[in-house]
Amino acid sequence: MGRLELTVLGLACCLTVAHAVTLGAVYTEGGFVEGENKKLSLLGGTSVDIFKGIPFATAAILENPQRHPGWQGTLKAKDFKKRCLQATLTQDSTFGDQDCLYLNIWVPQGRKEVSHNLPVMIWIYGGAFLMGSSQGANFLSNYLYDGEEIATRGNVIVVTFNYRVGPLGFLSTGDANLPGNYGLRDQHMAIAWVKRNIAAFGGDPDNITIFGESAGGASVSLQTLSPYNKGLIRRAISQSGVALSPWAIQKNPLFWAKKIAEKVGCPLDDTAAMAACLKITDPQALTLAYRLPLGGTEYPVVHYLGFIPVVDGDFLPEDPIDLYGNAADIDYLAGTNDMDGHLFATVDMPAIDKSYKDISDQDFYKLVSGMTVRKGSEGAQATYSIYTESWAQDSSQQNKKKTAVDLETDILFLMPTEMALAQHRANARTGKTYAYLFSHPSRMPIYPSWMGADHADDLQYIFGKPFATPLGYRPQDRTVSKTLIAYWTNFARTGDPNTGLSEVPAHWEPYTLENGSYLEINKKMSQDSTKSHLRNSFLQFWAGTYKALPVVLEDVPVPPTDDAEAVPRPPADDSSTPPADDSVAAQMPMAIGF
Repeated sequence: MGRLELTVLGLACCLTVAHAVTLGAVYTEGGFVEGENKKLSLLGGTSVDIFKGIPFATAAILENPQRHPGWQGTLKAKDFKKRCLQATLTQDSTFGDQDCLYLNIWVPQGRKEVSHNLPVMIWIYGGAFLMGSSQGANFLSNYLYDGEEIATRGNVIVVTFNYRVGPLGFLSTGDANLPGNYGLRDQHMAIAWVKRNIAAFGGDPDNITIFGESAGGASVSLQTLSPYNKGLIRRAISQSGVALSPWAIQKNPLFWAKKIAEKVGCPLDDTAAMAACLKITDPQALTLAYRLPLGGTEYPVVHYLGFIPVVDGDFLPEDPIDLYGNAADIDYLAGTNDMDGHLFATVDMPAIDKSYKDISDQDFYKLVSGMTVRKGSEGAQATYSIYTESWAQDSSQQNKKKTAVDLETDILFLMPTEMALAQHRANARTGKTYAYLFSHPSRMPIYPSWMGADHADDLQYIFGKPFATPLGYRPQDRTVSKTLIAYWTNFARTGDPNTGLSEVPAHWEPYTLENGSYLEINKKMSQDSTKSHLRNSFLQFWAGTYKALPVVLEDVPVPPTDDAEAVPRPPADDSSTPPADDSVAAQMPMAIGF
């Protein structure tokens, strides 16, 4: 036999072996599903089985989800399903579908036998509880939440799924007629489905990690606290969002329900009649009845987030801060991006990204007043004072703009995350706690040179885009991506981000109440990347000084009506301190107070 014939025969053998290592049709509680096997190399023999669009539940409008009844024959799970019905970015039309509760699975395969007993990582997307999908945005024919890079580089199973958002996912009358949290219950149904079925795909049902970002990170946190998930979750990762985030719980859901009911012509004075009417209203009309203002608002945009989770007395039986005992045996890793608040600060103060426009002391005081409304003028003055201390040494526009970003980063992301880490640690039995700060600078060319990592900047690295679409990235970006995937998948495998199948560039110390330890993640990692007590003076301010101030608005306030509202009076042009006589009446009433 000639050399060429031997080569061809050997290649055929390799291809045969590679082809054989695939799950094929998998039996689930709903029936057989068949995905696709993607070869990762011609001769290497490794591959990934991909299943797209497996139904895990069904749901009627404004009702809790139910188990999917199943199907006949073999389901061809080869295409992503439509996202749940939601408004487009322009908020003048909708896309997606009411039939949307589907999930996707990526299973890495080796050379000789199908994978078994792999760790499982379930992704929960963000999007302000208003938008998003299991696959995310499509860029260069690669979806943002494609799980292939995480699965193959970390040798874990990755699952993504859809859940309902906006009014269809979170509208609530604050009572039993429309209890709300439908989107959270969708998430729970997906987690429970994975627990019951993932062994058939080669996963370990006793080693499930849920992870998510922004509203997804808050959802992860809330799922660990809900008694419905007892025994389902082994570990959890919250990126830029926790249950204690001020935008994670709606305290005045009836106000927002009435806003929707009024726009679609449903009764306002009786919640039973309102609920009955809303349930038979066109879901597109319900979705478009709410618009989030994305510019030109008199007050911080975060206060206009109306449709978010609620304390319903069942799925979330109490305020989240009182539920951390339910997460005592769950390993928890949480952190933020160093400039998470930039995205929101630029909506509230567009001059931040415009080098030719300045922000004044009055502009900043107005922002502070809007963010601290529940504490009245005393809260605004105290906050303004500590955040402008550095202005005495550096009154440059760069420093002032960065201060505005720091303010929103601290209030909306960093301080709630620090509180959540402390609560988890204080209530932990066997669960371990880890904290991080992601600081790889944003690559957006329109951003100022002082920018760090903006909100959601971490997503592209977690999902391996520098490898999946390499032409758009630098070597340092691939280093960051490799680092994040290594830490995240090690944590999913062992509960320790340092230990697993992947090497890491620096040792990550567990967080304790005493050491306040966290890992700063960027392109240059060393033992100096382990730090402690992140922004401690500001944390002490929010947890101590600010918290001790009296609440001026005892009742949960409501957002502004169409009528003109009084505006907090900023400092005089020649003053570096806020006015001492700001009246309570001048404070803007909000639906979400801080």
